[in-house]
Amino acid sequence: MTERNLLLLPGDGIGPEAMAEVRKIIAYMNAEKAAGFVIEEGLVGGSAYDAHGAAISEEDMAKALAADAVLFGAVGGPKWDDVPYEVRPEAGLLRLRKDLELFANLRPAICYPALANASSLKPELVEGLDILIVRELTGGVYFGEPKTITDLGNGQKRAIDTQVYDTYEIERISAVAFELARTRGNRVCSMEKRNVMKSGVLWNQVVTATHKEKFADVKLEHMLADAGGMQLVRAPKQFDVIVTDNLFGDMLSDVAAMLTGSLGMLPSASLGAPDAKTGKRKALYEPVHGSAPDIAGQGIANPIAMIASFAMCLRYSFNMVTEADTLEKAIANVLDKGIRTGDIMAEGATKVGTVEMGDAILAEFQALSA
Repeated sequence: MTERNLLLLPGDGIGPEAMAEVRKIIAYMNAEKAAGFVIEEGLVGGSAYDAHGAAISEEDMAKALAADAVLFGAVGGPKWDDVPYEVRPEAGLLRLRKDLELFANLRPAICYPALANASSLKPELVEGLDILIVRELTGGVYFGEPKTITDLGNGQKRAIDTQVYDTYEIERISAVAFELARTRGNRVCSMEKRNVMKSGVLWNQVVTATHKEKFADVKLEHMLADAGGMQLVRAPKQFDVIVTDNLFGDMLSDVAAMLTGSLGMLPSASLGAPDAKTGKRKALYEPVHGSAPDIAGQGIANPIAMIASFAMCLRYSFNMVTEADTLEKAIANVLDKGIRTGDIMAEGATKVGTVEMGDAILAEFQALSA
């Protein structure tokens, strides 16, 4: 039997509650479908700081490097607001991204038909929405040097952040976007600011060259990132896959997420480069929502984004495409039945807590898998 090594890092706040619902699905798949998941668990974020004085321990970092994939909950909360910057809860996630070399962030924006009325846009604009934003995650202005604040005297300071990209970074992220587009609508829109930024000029040139050399079968268009933001709220269903840099990807993915009506509903994946020998990628999967410390421990958190992140894990790390499709269908069916947690509650729906929502999705997954 194939072993599938998965590291669970529940983290802080509602992370452990949401992760518990994924554990049920894994247990069912192991017991009834011989899925072969071998599970390890670790600490990250504030919980790791409390136990080890660091946002992730060396032992748990080693587990992450050895795993086939990492499933991550959420980190942070007011309890750790005053800890030193280098060991703040978020530093654990940043280290995982850096040490695992996770350069490609995949953020789907999916609007379940049952939730179309929850969007701030007209239902007809978002019903059936299915966009995938591919964001470069380890370069650009967030990591470029120099990054300084200099005291100029006379009460003046100068802040510098450096936007920097090399050819290979743009080639590899655009290749991921083109490869994924081939499994979807076969369309990619590349967004940058070539009109005012030299990095945007290079980005445009490299994406165009990569497309011509290896992916000419995929339809490619280019759009300035500010125009892309406008088009996302004007006619979002025109897009299939959007590829963009770290800064614009950060902003545009949040815009796209809110088209769906709830930031707390959406999963994400962060992928590394394929291993030269095995072809496998290092990968980390996490819900887009934060740790939500205000509702932690109350049993009311929505576990759907966490469960959908596991579905992405099945798809991209374990090539269990049928199982991923089935789990995503189970989520949609439960929503169609009017079952809701408080954050997506609607008139006439049935309000449930974290455990009840997880149980409903598991039951639907079991029925669809039979």
